[in-house]
Amino acid sequence: MPSGKDNFCLIHVSLVPVLGVVGEQKTKPTQHSVRELRALGLTPDLLACRSAQPLIGSVKEKLSQFCHVPVENILNIHDVPNIWHVPLILRNQKAHEAIIKQLNLARSAGPPELLDWTQMAESYDNLSNSVKIALVGKYTNLTDSYLSVVKALLHASVACSLKPSIQWVAASDLEDATAATAPDAHSKAWETLKGSSCILIPGGFGDRGISGMILAAKYARENKVPYLGICLGMQISVIEMSRHVLGLGDADSEEFNTDTPDRVVMYMPEVSKTHMGNTMRLGCRRTFFRKEDCLTSKLYGSPPHVDERHRHRYEVNPAFVPELENAGLQFVGCDESGNRMEIVELQDHPFYIGVQFHPEFKSRPRRPSPPFTGLMLAATERMRTHTNIPNGGAGASE
Repeated sequence: MPSGKDNFCLIHVSLVPVLGVVGEQKTKPTQHSVRELRALGLTPDLLACRSAQPLIGSVKEKLSQFCHVPVENILNIHDVPNIWHVPLILRNQKAHEAIIKQLNLARSAGPPELLDWTQMAESYDNLSNSVKIALVGKYTNLTDSYLSVVKALLHASVACSLKPSIQWVAASDLEDATAATAPDAHSKAWETLKGSSCILIPGGFGDRGISGMILAAKYARENKVPYLGICLGMQISVIEMSRHVLGLGDADSEEFNTDTPDRVVMYMPEVSKTHMGNTMRLGCRRTFFRKEDCLTSKLYGSPPHVDERHRHRYEVNPAFVPELENAGLQFVGCDESGNRMEIVELQDHPFYIGVQFHPEFKSRPRRPSPPFTGLMLAATERMRTHTNIPNGGAGASE
């Protein structure tokens, strides 16, 4: 890799807060952070200043004087209606020219057009219809734990001309035990779940909240509410069907109960049970469609297979697959061996899909994940009439 100043550009991100009733923009935090940076032997070439409002001219001059950064290299990333405006305001401040000059690169023909970004930013600002999505999880107090899922919901919603309204539901609040210990939380959780247009259960580890997730999946199945289960969420749908449709009252995952005779979800045979490090099935894996006319295949554009990223230690026990399929839970996707189940769909339901992989990891603003897009379409009752399903969205094989 080439070395030297012309091959390195350091952009220092700092906060310019507003203090006091007069609304003065304070530069001291940036001055101090730049001083600390210089003490480490690093000199910022550009400053990216976060602020609630656009910086006034005198503040930029002051930052330039005390931080020894040219005024034209001081970028202001102020609050915007949605995050997709950020590349636009950076272009308008000629950030590309400052970076090109610092790296001594050949001049471009002109500023980046960013037509797609402009369209996304403006269309989101003009959206008026919203859709309520019940996200039933374990870590709802730390919503950043589901950041990839939230972003995938945003991408899919905007593609369907909707604003996502995520309703956070703590899985444990849905459980019967909570009705006795915290009746208000239990009542509110169920009210939120029933007031949502669709239900999503994301991935997770451990047994906390599992009973609540099973109840949420049961509610979605029985009441024809659109449902998407990701990783653990798919396994939850298998456990729920096994208990309440097949009558296997002890059906469980080996993750939660190692003694159950009905291990409908089991530890992957090739994975170590004693070493936790590097023991998951990780990375991009290929899923083959067993049934070409299934809904998930159509959402992806009807390819023979899709490539999606995985992150799990447990899988559906293939010994129970025939019985579950006879009950209506169809395993429409599997790996190359044909034994590892990857996608399930429930018959006679508007949208009830579970995937073992994590489609949110490959979702992009202009290329939303097909399962998430399908969930948004189903939540607004547009699945059957929608004819513009993306032809091979994020995750579809080339």
